[in-house]
Amino acid sequence: MYQVGIWYREGTLDTHRITQNFDQEPGPVKQLPPGTILQDRYLIQDVIGVGGMGSVYRARDLRFQNVIKLVAVKEMINSSPDPLIRQTIVQNFEREANILATLNHPSISKIFDFFNHEERSYLVLEFIQGKDMEAVIEDSDGFISEERVISWAVELCDVLTYLHSHKPEPIIFRDMKPSNVMVTPQDHIVLIDFGIAKTFQTGKKGTMIGTEGYSPPEQYRGEATQLADIYALGATMHHVLTRWNPRLEAPFSFQERPIRKANPNVSVELEAIVNTALQYNPPDRFQTAETMKEALLSAARKTGILSRISMPAPDGGKGVKPIWTFQCEDEIRSSAAYDRGVVYIGSYDNNLYAVNGGDGKMVWKYPTNGGVVGCPVIVDNLAIFGSEDSNLYAVSTRTGKLDWTFQTEGPIRSSPKVSEGHVFIGSDDGYFYAINLAANRMTWRLDVVDPIRSSPVLTNEYAYFGCESGELYCVDFRGEIRWRFRSKRPITSSPFLTQGVVYVASLDGMVYALDAQSGWVIWRFRMGKGSVSSPIRSDNLVILGSADEHIYCLDANNAKEIWKFKTGHQVSGSPRVYKDCVYCGSADGNFYCLETRTGRLRWKFTTGGPITAAPLIQDDVIYIGSTDRILYAFLP
Repeated sequence: MYQVGIWYREGTLDTHRITQNFDQEPGPVKQLPPGTILQDRYLIQDVIGVGGMGSVYRARDLRFQNVIKLVAVKEMINSSPDPLIRQTIVQNFEREANILATLNHPSISKIFDFFNHEERSYLVLEFIQGKDMEAVIEDSDGFISEERVISWAVELCDVLTYLHSHKPEPIIFRDMKPSNVMVTPQDHIVLIDFGIAKTFQTGKKGTMIGTEGYSPPEQYRGEATQLADIYALGATMHHVLTRWNPRLEAPFSFQERPIRKANPNVSVELEAIVNTALQYNPPDRFQTAETMKEALLSAARKTGILSRISMPAPDGGKGVKPIWTFQCEDEIRSSAAYDRGVVYIGSYDNNLYAVNGGDGKMVWKYPTNGGVVGCPVIVDNLAIFGSEDSNLYAVSTRTGKLDWTFQTEGPIRSSPKVSEGHVFIGSDDGYFYAINLAANRMTWRLDVVDPIRSSPVLTNEYAYFGCESGELYCVDFRGEIRWRFRSKRPITSSPFLTQGVVYVASLDGMVYALDAQSGWVIWRFRMGKGSVSSPIRSDNLVILGSADEHIYCLDANNAKEIWKFKTGHQVSGSPRVYKDCVYCGSADGNFYCLETRTGRLRWKFTTGGPITAAPLIQDDVIYIGSTDRILYAFLP
């Protein structure tokens, strides 16, 4: 049997089969040695898969000199002596390139290039980190959980819906199976190998092609439609749930191997869905991938696991749109505050804005003489905020008129906090201030010498804040230092305090967990670079961003890394957790929604500039500002 078509994944390569015997098998294929450069651009690093027609390589794209951009280079060596076979092989390879070039979906590997070199053809594809689903099955000690299988199946239904709705003609994948599904470290899935995918034309029969065990009866007759992919998805789910490889069984014999016989933990509802997808006659199956997805979500809802599964947006967030936007006159680098239906946000246009939280219309704005980069605090019908003009302002939330000011000796980039009738604020003048709200004057100030850009966190007795000297201070409400901890670089990050532990990041590349009473280090975790992002703790997870372009999730008890998510630039903004999602902006201009448990991307929204602030989440609405001058409001 002559095998046509290869695809990349870590480890070995599988192959799909074309139902035609040939007299001559291809000879051994000479691989490209590491160090080979193709097209003066792609530096071959290693072989990540081998097939009958060539190899798949991990390579570095040398056009990106300042970063390491990895790609997968898929090779096709056409050495068959039969001209007809040679022509078929070339057509299949070119078809895959042409199909991939028309697709844009987060669960489909992207194509970057296609070229010929020394009688070999090459596809340059997105390099997918992770393992294929078959390897995940093999590496698992027991059965994969139902919620994880449903989560994967929902994503596969989404990508099949995208393919089957492709314009101008639907695309039938024709080779759905675990080895053609990559599982990323974030537990996100990516469909790979479009070597035998083809556009569907009603009434036309095609070549009998696919993988035995996963392909439906009609595909053996060359009559594959969208319903063939439904059957293959059912076969894939049967394999994942039971660990029974259908290639080792008689074709179309799934009904003889009930899922719950192999794995009693599978719900009756999920077993029924898989059985429907595997019906011998196409009219008896789900008629669309979207219908199958709805059945999966209904089963998850009925069994109570819907809240625990991750459901990314079908289009990766392209359909995510703000419910309203408000444009300032300059960059927004600050976080917003909310009070009684009004959002308060500062801007580098020197103004503090009051914006209606329902429709995004301006209520009022108050001008200062410097950029407003801190988050205001709302207390006693006053919006209190600092400015780079060195003043702390108190403005009436009702009228937008000035109530009082307090002047420091340097720009104020810290956000104020209020407790025990006092406003606590740091300044670039190196002082930490306690200002009496009733008298509108300073009660005391503490000289820490270096600028304070970290916003304080308060308890009933103490204030905790960092400064540019690298020290984290614990100060009582009389201005006396209780303890201080010193890191090796500035602490611009604002601390987070809960359950007697203070969490703070430093530009020394560490995030620290400190005992709130003594300042002793409980644990520390090293990131790739420093951080100005303020950590948060949700349940037993500590989450923060870093200048190394990652969002980290750590075990709050021992600093073990649970997951990390790579963005396209440094993460200066601070994350927020709402329900089962992490929301965080990045300097790459994207606002990310990640699944809290796994770090998997649910959606992202691209703004016109870097995002340096933390989002505000209030009354089921998310507010985030960007340096593109716009304040965005989203539904979760």
